[in-house]
Amino acid sequence: MFFHGKPAANHGVHDGDSDHSTDNAYNRRLSLPTDAMLPVSTPSSQRFRLDINGLRAWAVVAVIGYHFGITGFAGGFVGVDVFFVISGFLMTGIVVNGLEKAGAGSGGFSTLAFYMARARRILPALIVLCAVLMVLGWWLLLPIDYRLLGNHVAFSTGFLSNIAFWNEAGYFDSASHEKWLLHTWSLAVEWQFYLLLPLLLVAVWKWRPGRHALTEAIAAMLLASLAASIIVTPLYPSAAFYLLPMRAWEMLAGGLVFLHAPQLRLGTRQKTVLETAGLLLVIAALLSFDAATSWPGWRALVPVTGTMMVVLAARNPSLWTGNRAAQWLGTRSYSLYLWHWPVVVALTYMGLQKTPLFIGGGLVLTLLLGHVSYVLVEAPARIHLNKLSMRWSALLLLATALIVIAAGAAVQWQEGVYSRMAPAIEAISDEGMNKNPRLVECHPEAGTTSPSCVYGGKHLGAIVTGDSHANALISAVVAAMPKDDGAMEWSYSSCPTLQGVHRLGEKTQPCTAFIDWMLQQLKKAPKGVPLIIINRTTYYAKGFNEPWEPNANTNTPLVYFNKVYTSDSPAFMAEFTQKMVETTCKLAQDRPVYLMRPIPEMGVDVPKATSRAMLWGSHRDVSVSLEEYHRRHKAVWAAQDAVHARCGVKILDPIPYLCPDGICHGSKDGRPLYFDDDHLSEYGNKLLVPMFAEVFRKQE
Repeated sequence: MFFHGKPAANHGVHDGDSDHSTDNAYNRRLSLPTDAMLPVSTPSSQRFRLDINGLRAWAVVAVIGYHFGITGFAGGFVGVDVFFVISGFLMTGIVVNGLEKAGAGSGGFSTLAFYMARARRILPALIVLCAVLMVLGWWLLLPIDYRLLGNHVAFSTGFLSNIAFWNEAGYFDSASHEKWLLHTWSLAVEWQFYLLLPLLLVAVWKWRPGRHALTEAIAAMLLASLAASIIVTPLYPSAAFYLLPMRAWEMLAGGLVFLHAPQLRLGTRQKTVLETAGLLLVIAALLSFDAATSWPGWRALVPVTGTMMVVLAARNPSLWTGNRAAQWLGTRSYSLYLWHWPVVVALTYMGLQKTPLFIGGGLVLTLLLGHVSYVLVEAPARIHLNKLSMRWSALLLLATALIVIAAGAAVQWQEGVYSRMAPAIEAISDEGMNKNPRLVECHPEAGTTSPSCVYGGKHLGAIVTGDSHANALISAVVAAMPKDDGAMEWSYSSCPTLQGVHRLGEKTQPCTAFIDWMLQQLKKAPKGVPLIIINRTTYYAKGFNEPWEPNANTNTPLVYFNKVYTSDSPAFMAEFTQKMVETTCKLAQDRPVYLMRPIPEMGVDVPKATSRAMLWGSHRDVSVSLEEYHRRHKAVWAAQDAVHARCGVKILDPIPYLCPDGICHGSKDGRPLYFDDDHLSEYGNKLLVPMFAEVFRKQE
């Protein structure tokens, strides 16, 4: 999900290429158009592309398997690329066929009719999904979650959710599994593509009619978009994942396939080889990539090329795509996609996302909901909307969409509508927002410098540096200081205080530059002012411990210095310790330095886990034992001890204050101490005031 790569990615996908999910018999019976059709010059008996419909089944199964965490589907997010290529092929075919008909004097192409066909295909099922979630959310979602859902409903129905999610977080970030409509980002990308494609192709056609000019234009746009994807992916992964300019090349690739397909004259054996090779490429992508893969970038060429080969082969029927199971799934792929992700989020919401029995139940429920949505919403809506004039059809879709958008906006405006739940439950849930009120102002996630925020009095009494844990604890430092003293914050997101450190997956390395900036700024700071270093240090040395994160509990370092290590091997920890000793002792040359031990990491979001358990009528005491704590942080403690031994840096130990009875609790007196799984809240951090007071007591 995401998620780096992301999101997560969210690598969410969908089956949003329009009017394509009806089987051939259904189309003949109702005389409805389908996007899974070959050019009109093909005999009508062969025009329905069973292979494309079956290929959708492959893609949606991959996506569903990935999101449910099924073994063997680590790269299932590549389904988005499969769908994008199919969409480009089908949409280009619709536009070009219309333009050629107009040129032959046997009809014409209407951009408005094109837009309406897309809206009739996509909107009804999406609107129903959003409406159902809003109704269920009223009864089942806490205000903080309901507010987020309302916001996402408005953006999703307006086909702007990709932009909203880009501004929020990566697809693979932990928060992604809390977003009920995260998967609609790809609907938004395709809709934006649908809006632009006919305008561009019509403009090229007017300038120079014919497929040759269209091919040149699409090829040029494809290369520009692919180049942007390759360049932007390592620099701004969320933008590359969510935004159309870096995704358009995949759909344009499908357009090139449509334009060149008539020129190929393949025999039966050649088609079989081409299709098999293409499917093997898609499968290779499915097996080779995972949530830690930087995506899309050049790696997306693998599933895109494979899909192009399958579509070019046009084996109709095929053993792999033409069987009854593939056709059933392909026909319902859009509805299956729409409903599977809310089922996944529901399991996460209840803490059951890792339970095999409930995963199996979730898969069955997905098939049931997808089938019901197709039978009761997709197909009937398309039938009845086609019977209406374009004006009335447009007005009906617009009105229902606006109602859903307004409902979502109202819920967001009302902050999730409080007083729907018991006050105690809502109070615990709200602890997730009890963060440093100056977090956005004072804790940068980009750039190479800090705003140098000062908390408390005007007299500089301490400097606090580190990552987000430093930002989360600075108010406790100020509370421990003499009345007129203040503390300056130099923190940077996901950046340990280690000179020469590099974060994996980044080329520009802003963290490295920030540490260098901080070292220069310290030379200008008054000597003797104590420096307090607070980091989630073990996170960088051993990786994630949250079960929803990629490579969780695999002891995979997230940083490197001179060489990338795939595990926290003795060689890596030796280098990590050496860098900690060198950096911290350099800082201690001009001032007292205090190095804080790691905060206990709960592994689950404490306010959410506690309040949701109460919502379901149960009690959950989130905690970790001291044994678990020391097992996780042993290597970092040893590194910090080495710093103390080398240059006398003082160690601040939070364990006596957070784990007084041998258990590190996530709550105290029924109130969460954390605002997520590893950051102390403004309430919880006050338990450490006595620890920080030792810093200033020694200065008196």
